[in-house]
Parts: sequence; structure tokens; C-alpha cells
Amino acid sequence: MNTIFDAPIDLLKTCHEKVRRFTNLMLKLETHVSKRGVDDSAREAAQSIMRYFTMAAPLHHQDEEEDLFPALRILSPDAMGADLYQILSEAINRLEAEHQVLNQLWVICSVWLEKLEQGENHPVPVHLKEFVEKYQRHAAQEEAEIYPHAAFLTQETLRALGLKMAQRRGFVDH
Repeated sequence: MNTIFDAPIDLLKTCHEKVRRFTNLMLKLETHVSKRGVDDSAREAAQSIMRYFTMAAPLHHQDEEEDLFPALRILSPDAMGADLYQILSEAINRLEAEHQVLNQLWVICSVWLEKLEQGENHPVPVHLKEFVEKYQRHAAQEEAEIYPHAAFLTQETLRALGLKMAQRRGFVDH
């Protein structure tokens, strides 16, 4: 039986589509609240954004940091060429470090969303647009600079990545 976990890189890309969707929703929510206040629609939007970034996004970062990035780091420079391997290594290091920055920005933005969920009109965080722009750029860079190199991974490694992702989400036992 085929599952979404049989194509782990596609699943990671799907997560990025959700990042784009929910970060764009954050900007729409800002506009909505400024025009209409904190109504039921605003509370529901805040709740869905909170759910994604507190549950799914951390799993996505774990998928990359604990499974994909290490699998790519142990590839042989001879298999892909020393120059390409160096570029990949630098990109992984940079993008992995960005996860920490994104997490810090999320903590700031989440306070605003929590207040909206509770029906309170709270000031928009000054870092909201920075969070949105950085996260969207980060996703695009991973797709362009990291994910294509998964083609160098064996099918066995890709299956193992998919299994870890399924386990992390509770779809299969550890």
C-alpha cells in the first residue's frame, strides 16, 4: 500500500505549501482584524495558524534536522562532486541555523495569535512580516538548494526517511 510517506521529499514540499498558506493567512488576518476586529473568523484563523505552527511545523523541522540533513551530509563527495557537495553542506548549515531564527520569530508572533484566539485584540507583532518573509524565503531555498540533492539518496534511505516521518506523526509504531 502506497502512502504519502513513500515520497518523503514530496511530503516536505507539501509542508512548505502549508507554510506559505498559513503565513499568507497571517497577513490576511492582520488586515481582517484591523478592519473588523476580533470576530469568529479571526479567532478560527488564529486557531488554525497556531495549530499548524505548534504541531506540524516542528515535526517538519525534525524531519529535516534529524533525518534528511544527516542523510545528505553522509553522502560521498565523490558521488556528487566535491564542489556540489561543498555547496550542499554550506546550504544545509545555513538553512538549519535559520530554523532557530524562525522558531524565535514564531514565539513572538504566537503571543498575538493566542490573544486573538481568546477574542482579545492585541497589538500586531513588529516581527510579523519578517516571520512571513523569512519563512517563505526559507521554504523556497530548501526546495531549490536542498531537496534536489535527495536524488543522490538510495531508495532504501528514502524509505527510511519516510518511515521516520510516519513514526514521528504516529502513523506507525516506533
